[in-house]
Formats: sequence, structure tokens, C-alpha cells
Amino acid sequence: MNKFGYYIENKLNSRFFLGGIALLSSLFLLFAYYLQHGQDILPCTLCVLQRYAFLALVVFCAPGYFTRFTRLAALPGVLTAAGGMLMAGRQVWIAGNPSTQCGRDPLQEWVNSRPPAKWFPDFFEAQGFCQDGGETIVGLTLPQWSLAWFSLFALILLFVVLRRNARQ
Repeated sequence: MNKFGYYIENKLNSRFFLGGIALLSSLFLLFAYYLQHGQDILPCTLCVLQRYAFLALVVFCAPGYFTRFTRLAALPGVLTAAGGMLMAGRQVWIAGNPSTQCGRDPLQEWVNSRPPAKWFPDFFEAQGFCQDGGETIVGLTLPQWSLAWFSLFALILLFVVLRRNARQ
């Protein structure tokens, strides 16, 4: 085993990964709030569903960081990250196929009727269209960034679940 593989397997513990994912997911939620209220970029239905996925990652990974049940915390995190990948991938596909629309549809009504959308409408209410999210950051659109981060989180959490030595 090379030095990098040895370092990853033995020096970095699972809690490090879970804490990092919880922290980054929290920062992504804050960034989404800033984009919505500071830059007037309204979230579409798939954006709001991705916010739920990032919030669920915080809910699953943060307790894993503070307890010794890292695998138990990482397993639902893998499923959540995979769901986030599906939603972000769908949004990337919609952006690449302008004839497709995800705007005012039954899914939007369903998302806006959920309790979090009623309790925190500034954050969880879908108001925009998927085609409106063409802003780029370092050459990638916001849905492409979400897809990349959800993919990375899914791989890391799968590594935490499957690693032989789940050191705390």
C-alpha cells in the first residue's frame, strides 16, 4: 500500500469525514440562502429538494461525528447523497435539454405543501424554474456543482460504511 492509501486508511478516521460532510453541507445551505436572498436567484423544485438532501446529510452526519456510531450514521447518508445525485442529475439534464421543463408542475405543488415550506417559506418554497439557474462558478452551473458534491459525498460515505477499520 502506498503512503497516501496508508494515511487515508489509518490516520483519517471516519469521524473526520462525517464532520467534514456535515460542515460542508451546512455551508452549502447557507450559500443557497445567500443566492436566494442576496442575489435574487429563486429556487426551483429540484433546488429545494437538493436543499432537503443537504439538510438530511447534516442531520445524519453530525451525530456520527459526535458519537461512535459512524457506520450507522454513514449508511443513511449514502442513500441521501445518492438521492441528491439523482435530483441534481435530473436538473443538469433539464438544463441541457431546454425543451424540457420542470417549472410549475405537480411536484412543485407537493414540495410547497410540505410542512418545512410552510414553516420556513423563505428557504424551502419553490418559486423559480430550472432553466433559470444558468449562473456559473468556475465554469460549472449550480446544479453541476451539486451533482459533483453529492457524488463525492456518496463515495466518501460509502468508504466509511465499507472500510475495515472504522476508527473513531
